[in-house]
Amino acid sequence: MGRFFNIAGPCIPTLHYMLPPEDRCRGMDALIEQGLYFVIHAARQSGKTTLLQSAVHALNKEGRRLAVYCSLETLRTVKEQKEAIPAIIGKLEEEARLTPGLESLAWLDGVDLTRTTNALNAALRRLAALAPKPVVLFFDEADCLAEEPLLSFLAQLRDGYVNRSRAPFIHTLGLVGMRNIRLPARCAQAGDYKVKVREDSQTLGGVSPFNVVTEALTLRNFTEAEIAELYGQHTAETGQVFEPLAVARVGEQTGGQPWLVNAIARECVEKLLGRAFTQPVTTALVDQAIENIILRRDTHIDSLLERLKESRVRRVIEPVLVGDIRAFSPADDDYRYVVDLGLLTEGPAGLRAANPIYGEVLVRTLSWQAQLRMDDMRLNTPRSAYERGGGLDLRRLLGDFQQFWRENAEMMGDSTEYVEAVPHLVLQAFLQRVVNGGGRIHREFALGRQRMDLLIEYSAERYPVEIKLWRSEKTLAEGLAQLVEYVERVGRLEGWLVIFDRRPERPWDKRIYWREETRGNRTLHVVGC
Repeated sequence: MGRFFNIAGPCIPTLHYMLPPEDRCRGMDALIEQGLYFVIHAARQSGKTTLLQSAVHALNKEGRRLAVYCSLETLRTVKEQKEAIPAIIGKLEEEARLTPGLESLAWLDGVDLTRTTNALNAALRRLAALAPKPVVLFFDEADCLAEEPLLSFLAQLRDGYVNRSRAPFIHTLGLVGMRNIRLPARCAQAGDYKVKVREDSQTLGGVSPFNVVTEALTLRNFTEAEIAELYGQHTAETGQVFEPLAVARVGEQTGGQPWLVNAIARECVEKLLGRAFTQPVTTALVDQAIENIILRRDTHIDSLLERLKESRVRRVIEPVLVGDIRAFSPADDDYRYVVDLGLLTEGPAGLRAANPIYGEVLVRTLSWQAQLRMDDMRLNTPRSAYERGGGLDLRRLLGDFQQFWRENAEMMGDSTEYVEAVPHLVLQAFLQRVVNGGGRIHREFALGRQRMDLLIEYSAERYPVEIKLWRSEKTLAEGLAQLVEYVERVGRLEGWLVIFDRRPERPWDKRIYWREETRGNRTLHVVGC
């Protein structure tokens, strides 16, 4: 059996289709050459471990230095320094035994492991002194350590670094994890390593335990050309072609996120086509693969979605869902945390979903309880009742939603902790029930423009819809101007603006309305809720 698309663990060149990971993390070679310390941070399953193992192999093959990879992932549940520091040294000893040139070195002789405040420092000094060549050390999953062990771990590494002129120490050290751990803004410097490790932690204080990092690197996502190159490896080995439009769709929907790129290809090749290599991978197959991955909630997706329950994540995600103009400072701990997780990314207009697939998953997950409530209410109007001439009758569909919202708005507010986003989530859950199986909804998070843009595709028709919350007397005029721009952008002559008015003193007879406006040759429907 030949190579395949990998979605579990680091890539191995003999088993998996892969691209050189070093190409996505420029600068590491120069830092190693100069004997500097650095951080590598990137979202989950973006290729960090593959990068490290590839770098270790290349360095040891080159022969000028001895490189060691050490993962700290198994130590995430160890809370106390007295247990964690010896455990870290033990993990490092296991890895050193696997490194040619270090396998028989008695570098722990004479190191008192009970003196945990300096045992790691002492052990690494011994290792550096006895090793026949300079040592390059990568600590993977470094950000999983609990607070107390992390402080001691970083402080001992820092002490060893700053005293390298007096005593041998590690030549180059890389700390690798999902988050770029940094200090509060008041004491931040280039290379400072960290603020909050997790939700219940406090800041690490005004003095950095590890301010010797020269640079914080990251792994960028695949470009569309790299996706084509990766898929081209499969074509070269099997003859199965990925059509150019299919490759472009993967790039557009994934933003080049490595796990998603591999998962879609695997779903198409292995599941949908059953390894029938004579059949090409088309855009339709890519779309079906994406839908399957979303509905199945594979481990990668599920682990991201678990983060939505955290209050610090909700504080950032919720404004993005409703298009809030709230400004986030890049120095804000929660802002950086959500970006480092890979849920959101920074763009010219502010924060947005890291890619359309993540955006879709976010909305579907947060609206799931609303969908369940609707199922319990036995909303059994068949999809066919909303169909008209091969498309959708949005007058009836949104009219039914107006009545549903009037009757259930208060109760639906209990369906999620994302209270501000309830109208957006409930409307999208209502639409999703009708569209499922016959079309799809494209969502565009419009942070800074106080709205969310939806494009419903059903059969050959497309329906642009904007959702806004009533903020002031300017809301209607702003919404109509934005809808005109959106309708023009998607090339349609008709659009729908749904305005939710949540003022408690406002009677429902004033909230629920339907009116039509014209702008040139375009018809705009204003749907009050």
